[in-house]
Amino acid sequence: MNDMMEVHMSMSLNEAALGTEYTIDNISTGGDEEMESFLFSLGCYSGEKITVVDKKKNLVVAIKDARYNIDPELAEAIRVE
Repeated sequence: MNDMMEVHMSMSLNEAALGTEYTIDNISTGGDEEMESFLFSLGCYSGEKITVVDKKKNLVVAIKDARYNIDPELAEAIRVE
């Protein structure tokens, strides 16, 4: 049975390497519906591709054909693999 189990090694977007394309595993906002809605409006949801383009105080991420500047709190809620 163990060989049939999938192991997901997700990390927060804060831990992601620059320039690497990841797949969003899930969004864990602790029930903050406003934050979930905001991230969804950016196209940030489970299964979508995301790339960290720059990291300074905030992260610049590419989702689909757009780039967004997000703060570390938002980046922590985005789990990628």
